[in-house]
Amino acid sequence: MDANGFVRCGHGHRHWGRRGAAGLLLADPERGVLLQRRAWWVHHGRTWAIPGGALESGESPRDTAIREAWEEAEIAADALNVTCQSTVDHGNWAYTTVLALVTKPVNERVANSESSELAWVPPSNVQDYRLHKDFALAWPALHEQLGRELVLIVDGANVVGSRPDGWWRDRHGAAVTLRDKLARLAVSGFSAGSAGLPMNGDWTWWPRVTLVVEGQARGVEASATVQVVAAPRDGDAKIVEVAREAVASRPRDHVVVVTADRELKARVTAEGASVMGPGALLKVLDQMSGSLIAWT
Repeated sequence: MDANGFVRCGHGHRHWGRRGAAGLLLADPERGVLLQRRAWWVHHGRTWAIPGGALESGESPRDTAIREAWEEAEIAADALNVTCQSTVDHGNWAYTTVLALVTKPVNERVANSESSELAWVPPSNVQDYRLHKDFALAWPALHEQLGRELVLIVDGANVVGSRPDGWWRDRHGAAVTLRDKLARLAVSGFSAGSAGLPMNGDWTWWPRVTLVVEGQARGVEASATVQVVAAPRDGDAKIVEVAREAVASRPRDHVVVVTADRELKARVTAEGASVMGPGALLKVLDQMSGSLIAWT
């Protein structure tokens, strides 16, 4: 494979993968995180890390991590939900750790000769293992985000109304367009900095999106990746309710509400959510599509 081979990075260290490498950090609330003990003959053999390997041509780090988890541990792609990824850039080489949660029981097994053992380890015990040196350095930051999701709650009327581009001629159509843009965002992901999340390093998050609509947009249906909630009367009250429920059900998640409404900002912040402005979201959507959003 053209991806296989060692690279000496800009820091003078030797790494596997001509295009970089990626691995999957899989968490199960009941069992902990899945660690892999590397075979004696591989680079950094006999140390513990996560299933992973070199990026193939045309692969994203996310694709690589999911493929390697199957090849090395028989973890099926439909058994996990990818939440975020962290990339460490060494100049001409980078490693990406893709974090995921199990969505159904998995029956992992050592599937090839590159690993000698697999083990579910409580996160608090990971540092007690003989870890691969780079995984050991990355573990504290990874542990902090383990099991967390980015919940993006979008004030549809406020976001659509933030650009004077004719949305008032078809409020329902404008909301549908926003939903479809958000659906693509849920698949492509966006940076922690764009979401206003206070974390160091290069992080990408795949959000769980809820679009709150009201008035003439109440008939907008959900998509595969965007939940749509129709406010019966007061859109702000429904957004506060959705944010409150999200924080209460999973307190460690990053719950972000997209709105420019000053009073609503104060109300959702009091519930434990953070706030992202419509302009910041629209900038991300514009960059994702490569052109300005046209609501009509």
